[in-house]
Amino acid sequence: MTLSRRDLELGRMRELYMEAAGGRYALDDEALSASLADTLARKPAGAGWWIFGYGSLLWNPIFPIAEARVATVHGLHRRFCLASLASRGTRDRPGLVLALEAGGSVRGVAYRLPGPLALDELHLLWRREMVVGSYRPVWVRARAGARTIVALTFAIRRDHPQFVALTLDEQARTIATASGAFGSCCDYLMLTREALAGHGVADSYLDELARRVEILRRA
Repeated sequence: MTLSRRDLELGRMRELYMEAAGGRYALDDEALSASLADTLARKPAGAGWWIFGYGSLLWNPIFPIAEARVATVHGLHRRFCLASLASRGTRDRPGLVLALEAGGSVRGVAYRLPGPLALDELHLLWRREMVVGSYRPVWVRARAGARTIVALTFAIRRDHPQFVALTLDEQARTIATASGAFGSCCDYLMLTREALAGHGVADSYLDELARRVEILRRA
C-alpha cells in the first residue's frame, strides 16, 4: 500500500507510529502546528513556496505542483540514516528511509506549491514528514540552472532516537529485507533511483546500494 493523501488527512501516519512504538515520538496536531509555525517564522524574506524533494517526494509528492525544477543543494547529502518503525519497517525489524545529513551536496527536485494552497498543503506535509519529529525543517538555497531558489527541506536530527549511522553493507542488508505498512525498503530505494533517473540525475551512492541489495536478494 502506497501512502496517499487520504492517509495524511486522516492522520494515518500518526496512528501507525502510535501502534508501532506505543505512542513514543508521535507528535499531536498541536505540536505539529507549533513546529510549522516556528519554521514559517524563519522563512527568508522574499522566499516562495518551494519544497526540495530528495527521497519519496520525488515519486510520491501527493501535494499539487505548480512548477518543478531539478536543483542542487550544497552542504547536505542524501543518506539512509532514519530508522522506520512503521511505514517501511516494524518495531521488531526496523527499515530505513532517506534523510539529509550535513556535508557534501545533493541533487533533487524543487517543487513550487500553488500560493493559495500552500499553507494547507504544508500542514499535510508536516503530518507526513514531521510525524515523529525526526527531521529538522531547514530553508536551503537550491541551485536550479542559472536560478537560485530558496526552498524548504528536511534534514535529520542526529539527536533523535531513530537516527542511525550504519555502514553501507548494514544499510544494504536492512533495505534488502525490511518492509512496513507502505511497502518495502527495496521498493523505496528503487523508486527513488528511477525518479531521479527520470530527471536525468544519477546518484552513485544509491546506485551502489542498489547493486548490493540486488546481490543480497538474489542470494
